[in-house]
Amino acid sequence: MTFTPDYHYMLDVLANRRPARLPIYEHLINPPFMEGVLNTQFADAQFGDAADRAYFHQQYCRFYREMTYDTVSFEVTITDLLPDHGALRGGKKGPIQTRADCDRYPWDELPARYWAVAGPQFEALRAALPPGMQAVGGIGNGVFETSEDLVGFEPLAYLEIDDPELFAEVFVRIGDLMLNLWTTFLERYADAYAVCRFGDDLGYKTNTLTSPHTIRAHILPQYRRVLDTIKAAGKPFLWHSCGNIFSIMDDVIALGINAKHSNEDTIAPYERWIERYSDRIALCGGIDVDILCQRAPAEITELVVERGRRYRAMARGYALGSGNSIPEFVPVTGYLAMIEAAQRIRALEAAEHSGEA
Repeated sequence: MTFTPDYHYMLDVLANRRPARLPIYEHLINPPFMEGVLNTQFADAQFGDAADRAYFHQQYCRFYREMTYDTVSFEVTITDLLPDHGALRGGKKGPIQTRADCDRYPWDELPARYWAVAGPQFEALRAALPPGMQAVGGIGNGVFETSEDLVGFEPLAYLEIDDPELFAEVFVRIGDLMLNLWTTFLERYADAYAVCRFGDDLGYKTNTLTSPHTIRAHILPQYRRVLDTIKAAGKPFLWHSCGNIFSIMDDVIALGINAKHSNEDTIAPYERWIERYSDRIALCGGIDVDILCQRAPAEITELVVERGRRYRAMARGYALGSGNSIPEFVPVTGYLAMIEAAQRIRALEAAEHSGEA
């Protein structure tokens, strides 16, 4: 089908308006998965020389365009560039366990360390963006995920009780770092990005990962610093967070987020998110990853057409996509069935609009 990308449709979503054409949105798509769809190897080129980077981002953007997205989702994460990182993925403690650890941690070196890797990636992405497309993303990882990587999930719980002053300082230090990185990002790359975003998983299936009180006292104040900077630059903000986070959603919305992404049907049907929040923010996703993994392609397409049309009718700003992301284990046929469904919805709506005219 003929497709001309236009990132303004995603801007309509972030403004909580119903765009004339349904956008498709994904938080992340694994590059090796993209290779399987495109039948082209390119993932290993990302961290090569300038020519390799250019090739990677050309193919990366080609995937989004051929799959009929209006925007390209791309970020460079903070945690992958932290010295002695890895606690976020479990199995080890983070490098900060004591006051002495925090004092000697190379905080001042982190921005230069980040930009040495991220700068060339953002430059290559900007050069590769097709006409009509801009990006969604920016500085990957949020406040809580970064704290988990620097301290560790379980050690954080002990630290909050054993040394509350250090616990509080870690979050302020993370806020300082994020503000520094986002300020530079907006100065250098705002022209390539339609929407700013970070992901910060605050929940699991039944509750938040730390207490709502802790989130309100230590995490959301750092969110506010970053969001205020993004908003001052004239950019909308999309927040990704997994889990059952209903207890703090109103607090997050009050900070000024424009949209929320991530859902699992085992936590709540997507209609509940729409009923509770669509009058205040846009919502993205709606199709549980388990559906893409477990159902037959024809069944997926039929289900996504039905749900996508319903969600689009219920919500003001809505972009269709998976409820989380597209890792390598998602069947290509399941993913493509969802994309086919989004294209069918567009075709149905165009036919209906033509009939009305």
